[in-house]
Amino acid sequence: MKKTLIAALLLAACTSFAAQAQDTDANAGNAASNGGWSGSGEFGFASATGNTRSQNVNAKLGLNQENEQWKNSFFLDVLRTKVQQKVVDQAGNTLEQFNTTANRYDGGASVGYKLDPRSYIVGAARYDHDEFGANLWQGVVSLGYGYIALKDARNELSFEIGPGYKEYRPAAVATVIGGTSVKQVQPVEHEGVARGLVNYKFRLTANTSFEDTFLTEAGSKNTYVQNDAGLAVSMTKKLALKVGFQVRHNSTVLPGIKKTDTLTTTNLVYNF
Repeated sequence: MKKTLIAALLLAACTSFAAQAQDTDANAGNAASNGGWSGSGEFGFASATGNTRSQNVNAKLGLNQENEQWKNSFFLDVLRTKVQQKVVDQAGNTLEQFNTTANRYDGGASVGYKLDPRSYIVGAARYDHDEFGANLWQGVVSLGYGYIALKDARNELSFEIGPGYKEYRPAAVATVIGGTSVKQVQPVEHEGVARGLVNYKFRLTANTSFEDTFLTEAGSKNTYVQNDAGLAVSMTKKLALKVGFQVRHNSTVLPGIKKTDTLTTTNLVYNF
């Protein structure tokens, strides 16, 4: 499945870059044209020392292209957290260790071919690896239909829906064997899913914007839902501060694992 997803992402990238080259050639006389590409990078870091010790790093990279023919997007997110924890060893001694408590990365792409100014056919792929989540990893590929319901100077609303295929490995569960706690690796699950995506952007003022993206991948074994909301305030044409809130929910998890994870971030954003 991992090889399939990597191949799908590479195919999406090649298709999109080829389209960009064609668009650039067609618009060579227009110096302002860049094929409809835009992007942003986010970075946030927090560190505490002294009586407590912790480090948190999160970073995001997003690329988007929209022109008369294509509506494409690519993304890569990373989250890593380490904190000071008190642990008890087998001899009963209490020790302080600097342990990793969050280690997640995910990436994906969607390639949309426009049928007209509002509707498009979209192929999407996503891979997520989370050492401390409900699933150790999950990968999804899908093909569907997209529609731009609203687009003006302040608003943009689009929908995507279609069938897909998903593989995932549930998180390992600790089991006591012979008085020792051992993590049991779970088998890989796979199923057909229905993928839905809603993306809304709203410009509140000249330098303040809000964006919300809702994703669902519904299957008979598990339904995954993710919502990303963010409020960005521009300081310059390139730099902005952004507050984000993410919710990730799995309908079916193993005993002892929570269904819902949340993440709140405050990041510096560079737009290009």
